[in-house]
Amino acid sequence: MKKELHPEGYRHVIFEDVTSGKRFLIGSTIETEKTDKWEDGKEYPVYQVEISSASHPFYTGQSKVIDTAGRVDKFKKRLAAAAPKKTKK
Repeated sequence: MKKELHPEGYRHVIFEDVTSGKRFLIGSTIETEKTDKWEDGKEYPVYQVEISSASHPFYTGQSKVIDTAGRVDKFKKRLAAAAPKKTKK
């Protein structure tokens, strides 16, 4: 394998889907603060994600609303404000 193929700080990281609880061990350069043990008994950095292929409706075939930051409500308010108002004749 070529030397210096991967960027600085490249290592295995556990990505944890907080919605489904599924965990993936993937090579990454992402900065993390927490660590946890993986199935092999070794300790790896952990990064939590809100959505992954384990919880995304496209991959699971199940429709559900995951709104952790109020984004759906903000969108509905903008949509209502932008909608043309009906006038009586």
